[in-house]
Amino acid sequence: MGLLPVSGAALRADARVREAARGIGARYGVDYTDDAAVTALLTERRGSLEREQRRPAAYLGLLTLMAGMFLPFGIPLSPAMDAHLFAVMGTAGGLTVVGVALLVHARAQWKQALRTGPLAGYREVLGVARAHGIPLAHIPPWLEGRTNGGGGKGAAPIPTYPPVEPAPEAPAETTPSSSATVHAPAPVPPKPWAVSHYEHTADAGGWHDETGWLLILAGAGGATWAATVGTAAGYSALLLVPLAIWVWLAGRRQGREKEELREKALKYVKELEAAQAAGARLPELSPQLRALLDGHH
Repeated sequence: MGLLPVSGAALRADARVREAARGIGARYGVDYTDDAAVTALLTERRGSLEREQRRPAAYLGLLTLMAGMFLPFGIPLSPAMDAHLFAVMGTAGGLTVVGVALLVHARAQWKQALRTGPLAGYREVLGVARAHGIPLAHIPPWLEGRTNGGGGKGAAPIPTYPPVEPAPEAPAETTPSSSATVHAPAPVPPKPWAVSHYEHTADAGGWHDETGWLLILAGAGGATWAATVGTAAGYSALLLVPLAIWVWLAGRRQGREKEELREKALKYVKELEAAQAAGARLPELSPQLRALLDGHH
């Protein structure tokens, strides 16, 4: 799963959150302060939800709905169907109703699997953590029932609780051998300049191909007009062709630079994962890094 929304160390650092997490975990049989247990839970449940979406009922419902919607379009092509118009339309309506019912049933089963069980408890824990001022580094879209890159609350959003005043001082964790041993949190890796630059440029660009083709079309149109009308000035539009090539080359160069920045951003995310595993309390990631994580996983 890689990066977790919040580490167990961050949950245990606030006694109130620690007790709430353990209380919720007792109801579902999961220790939500154990990173390994949470990682195993999320991995297993994500696979289960993906299988739920691929149930035969979902595919059958989609095919039946498509058959019901497109059957009437075949009437003009078949005299036999045209002769039994009312029967064909009734069949199409019945197929449409059955298809919708199957899709609704499949969707309801998926929501039920998402909203119940240990995943519901984990979302409770995340809501409690957020209410106590503990940042959530990254919430996988599927955990809230959203598609990758999708907005909105999703089918199972993290619950919202009233904000709580931060603890005055986080209690020290102890080891079995010594009740006075303090586990200092691991440091958060500093963000490299290249990653910051990636965050500022990740959503930029994407216009070079379109602009290049427009310039090519404009140049070809000008040359065609010159050849047809006989006006030599129209041939000056051919100067747009090398400009289009320059635009394409600039776009290609920008694409290579963005790919290099993306690789560095992925490397930084890996460093954050290692720091979180070591007990670091990560800040909330930027939208660009969250989108990078969603696409990478």
